[in-house]
Amino acid sequence: MALSSMIVSCDQQEVSVFECILGGLNMDVQVEAEPSRAWDRLTKSKVDALIVDCDLSGTEGLLHKLHHQATDSFGPVVILSGSSQQDMEAAGAAFAVEKPVSVEEAVHTLSAARNQILQGRLRYHRQALDVPVTLTCPRKRAVPAHLLNLSQGGLRVRLQQPTALSSAVGVNFVLPGTELPMEARGEVAWKDKQGNAGIRLVEISAPMKRNLQLWLEQRYFESPVMSQ
Repeated sequence: MALSSMIVSCDQQEVSVFECILGGLNMDVQVEAEPSRAWDRLTKSKVDALIVDCDLSGTEGLLHKLHHQATDSFGPVVILSGSSQQDMEAAGAAFAVEKPVSVEEAVHTLSAARNQILQGRLRYHRQALDVPVTLTCPRKRAVPAHLLNLSQGGLRVRLQQPTALSSAVGVNFVLPGTELPMEARGEVAWKDKQGNAGIRLVEISAPMKRNLQLWLEQRYFESPVMSQ
């Protein structure tokens, strides 16, 4: 599922630049020319990124509400065009794009914002699976299991046969749909009498960590329902 964004601006050239870039970043776009209507939308539906043109009349009140009124309707990243440092601090903004809008700067800023938003989403995303995984215990004892879900920080498994697991285990499997091997050192965070266990990833190489991140990102956008 695509991430979402809202542009609060009546500058058609500015809007066109942002719409084009956001579309290329797989982000849905809503456009609102009235700050008051933008706030009404934010109280009724969630967006992942909010872009506010500070030159638009009425945005001062919108920025005040963004800063002082608690809401879960917009993501942690607020991007302001035409903003000063004071404007950014007042709204709690993480990024700013100066006017006139440079396409190169806008691409760089929006890409960074998207990555930050996506990292926040993937932090809580667990991809459901049912594939083989091998756990390696001390003295190289291999324990076959099924991988039930996978996240950036760990995995849930079900052992094929009830067996005692040590606190430290090696984890070996292949990312589904690829030929990419995954090898990591894990730590058993919990286990039950039915053979289920949660394993926290504590050591993984940088290339494998990157492969895992890209794989999870791809599955996240393919999923009809976002994991929370």
